[in-house]
Amino acid sequence: MAEQTTIAEQDQSLVTYSEQEQKLASLGIKAYLMTSLLVFSLMMLAGVTLRASQGTFLDIGADLFYQIMTVHGAGMVGTAGLGGTAVLWYFLRKYINLSSKVLWVNYAIFLVGVVLILGSIFIGKFAGAWTFLYPLPAKSMGVWSVEAAAVFMLGLLLIGTGFLILYLDIGIKLIGKYGNLGRALGLPVVFGMKPIDPDHPTTVVAATMVLIVNFIGIAAGAVVLVLCLFNLYQPEYELDPLLIKNLIYFFGHVFINATIYSAVTAVYELLPKYTGRPWKVSKPFYYAWAAATLMVMAVYPHHLLMDFVMPTWLLVIGQILSYCSGIPVLAVTAYGALTIVYRSGIKWDLCSALLLLSMFGWAGGVIPAIIDATVSVNKVMHNTMWVPGHFHFYLVLGLLPMILGFCSYLSANSQQEKASATGKLAFGVYFVGAMGLILTFLASGANSVPRRWAEHLPDWQFLSQLGAIAGGLVLVGFLIFTLQNLVRLPKASI
Repeated sequence: MAEQTTIAEQDQSLVTYSEQEQKLASLGIKAYLMTSLLVFSLMMLAGVTLRASQGTFLDIGADLFYQIMTVHGAGMVGTAGLGGTAVLWYFLRKYINLSSKVLWVNYAIFLVGVVLILGSIFIGKFAGAWTFLYPLPAKSMGVWSVEAAAVFMLGLLLIGTGFLILYLDIGIKLIGKYGNLGRALGLPVVFGMKPIDPDHPTTVVAATMVLIVNFIGIAAGAVVLVLCLFNLYQPEYELDPLLIKNLIYFFGHVFINATIYSAVTAVYELLPKYTGRPWKVSKPFYYAWAAATLMVMAVYPHHLLMDFVMPTWLLVIGQILSYCSGIPVLAVTAYGALTIVYRSGIKWDLCSALLLLSMFGWAGGVIPAIIDATVSVNKVMHNTMWVPGHFHFYLVLGLLPMILGFCSYLSANSQQEKASATGKLAFGVYFVGAMGLILTFLASGANSVPRRWAEHLPDWQFLSQLGAIAGGLVLVGFLIFTLQNLVRLPKASI
């Protein structure tokens, strides 16, 4: 009996590639995704360990706690970048001729950076968090050496360099096809200079936005890393702590947001395949992505509302744009997803269910973020568990379902229906655990439980224990997804 045609098999590239180039690209996408799934699983285990330690289920000591916290933060952010890039690159190469060799260069550099970061933390005992705020890396009170801090920063610098090389290739190819980045983003339509081109790919618009903001964000991160590295060995060269903090949070905020803007291309490309309804660009779509390009780069000061020496105008911008930044792209994306799904007769499977779940996670995560960005709330809530609650909402129920849905799409085959019960179980366990984890974070924050504390007082421990249990469920559900994809992805025809 012939195998049925799957949704994955219906995908046709508009750009022609040689057999060798296609094979190299296929292996690259699989390497990115399988690495991401494995590292995500390890980072989830690290996160559960942190919550279990705070809840007194485990006693790992303060030094190891902060080492694990550092690797959890840096690992999740970097791996989110790797997974989101795999999604974006896969769909974007249908429209522009991207280099598979560059994809592999970024992957190789990423792995070297990861090894350096792991060595600095678990051998060098660096535990200054992914934010490495100045002057902490150089003043550890003997907990870690200057060399350990330098290796950690060098690892981050290498990872950023790899992504910059990849974005350079994307930028060159976008400009080569569309003339400039403004046209690729749709700015002539925004400013009324040209009519809408209904065939302009949504993925190209999203990729252009990600390229612009992340290139600038990673460049800012590179600058601050070089400055901090120089300071480690030339301590008499003092840095401005406020400037360094601004650069770090600008880089970090832009990078982690760009991961979800990259992965959302899976929603734009795949839901239309399920519903048979095209996702066409429109004026609101162009307006939304143009606005998001500016807002994502300007909104980061909401992380600095407690730094009273910040210029007032920057804090005002941070608060105002925090209210507005989630509206443009999220509105057109979430509304568009609901519109094309409504009464479409869609046949639900694991991929489509995960993609729609990601819309809930992205939309839901906006609410606690906006609450925290209100100055009167921020001054008592920002350094509490509320903040991990809001960004876990985005990532665990927003970004990760996009990546998992994409993996399911690639690995779809005639045997998938036989595994549907397992997929439903994993989906249910993952969702229940994720909601439990997020709610324990938010409830802890509402009760003023501080974040980044290795030891929790007895009154705080119950919510930490519930969080550890819920995080365990997330890990179990994710491991089921991971094992399925590790088996299927190597055999997938991409």
